[in-house]
Amino acid sequence: MKYDFTSIMDRHGKDAIAVDGLGAIPGFSPELPEKGFDVIPMWVADMNFPTVPTISEAIIERAKHPAFGYFMPEDEYFNSIIRWQEKRHNLTGLTKECIGYENGVLGGVVSTLCAFSAPGDPVLLHSPTYIGFTGCIENNGRKIILSPLKKDEKGIWRMDFEDMAAKIKANKIHVAVFCNPHNPCGRVWEKWEIEKAMEIYKANDCVVISDEIWSDIILKGHKHIPVQSVSEDAKNRTAAFYAPSKTFNLAGLIGSYHIIYNSYLRDRVRAQSSKPHYNDMNVLSMHALIGAYKPEGYEWVDELCSVLSGNVDYVCDYIAAHFEGVHVSKPEGTYMLFLDCSEWCEKHGKTIDELEKSGWKVGVAWQDGRMFHGPCAIRLNVALPLSRVKEAMSRLDKYVFNA
Repeated sequence: MKYDFTSIMDRHGKDAIAVDGLGAIPGFSPELPEKGFDVIPMWVADMNFPTVPTISEAIIERAKHPAFGYFMPEDEYFNSIIRWQEKRHNLTGLTKECIGYENGVLGGVVSTLCAFSAPGDPVLLHSPTYIGFTGCIENNGRKIILSPLKKDEKGIWRMDFEDMAAKIKANKIHVAVFCNPHNPCGRVWEKWEIEKAMEIYKANDCVVISDEIWSDIILKGHKHIPVQSVSEDAKNRTAAFYAPSKTFNLAGLIGSYHIIYNSYLRDRVRAQSSKPHYNDMNVLSMHALIGAYKPEGYEWVDELCSVLSGNVDYVCDYIAAHFEGVHVSKPEGTYMLFLDCSEWCEKHGKTIDELEKSGWKVGVAWQDGRMFHGPCAIRLNVALPLSRVKEAMSRLDKYVFNA
């Protein structure tokens, strides 16, 4: 491969929550391991690979100039996004006017919620669900109505369309949050699934907030379908949110963007985003995106997805062969696995707390799945060099699941 996905980076002392946050965020972060075990960071959703060099080059080149005053986004910022969306996702007809900056995808979610609902209003959300959705929706006084995903006969997570429609009608819901691809289940929704969901939203006059931050991390054999591409109605009732942060591991730089075609939706969201007077782009974040969306970035993401596909295959095969009673639906996108440990815990007389801590003790820093509405689940990040992934599986085999 052209790029480095095998070196083990030392992230200690480099402001990384993934390693330096262990034991520091009660109720959220894993605990520190026992003496003799190093940390294998497999919890918070960032990657342990060096990002594409053009990002650092773009930031360094801009930082050579000694002035960082007020600025306006360059045309190249918008042009880079338009090219990326067309080449990666076949999203044609996108114009500069439809693109807007957001201080993170969750910031965009909140702005849209506040523009189209009032405190106390219900919002539809699929479960298991991303903890960030839970936090931002509840923090803004909205009521979450969960429509659980269910596994089909092949173990693939599916939307329960009847449940969605019934809950939207019963609760008079007019705003829904849609995760495409889905975190933490890793589903890359097929076109017919999105179409059917959008028909339900249309029938109930719902504004759709589509989080598509994972849209570039698609595993072998799958393809991302932007929600706004499935129909003219979907294009006009959806506020979609993207970012290079998940794709290129830039969360620490902040910087997401929305794509909103409908001028009424766009005006309302932009007005709401401006009210805190804090939704402003960082000049280095702008140059990071431009650096990420260069031709080298396209190559880097292709290699990344190949590496992640191999990691996911390895872990899913290992779990099936060695961890009896642990079940996982192989993700189609993202680099997160959602392990159902209920059968294992019942068979071994263990609680999910005991299971989690046994992994933490030997340095496997995995994440409690209950905060994602998985009652006996663990979320596992496999965006590490394969050698570290193999070491993690070996420790879980020897010290945890088959101890």
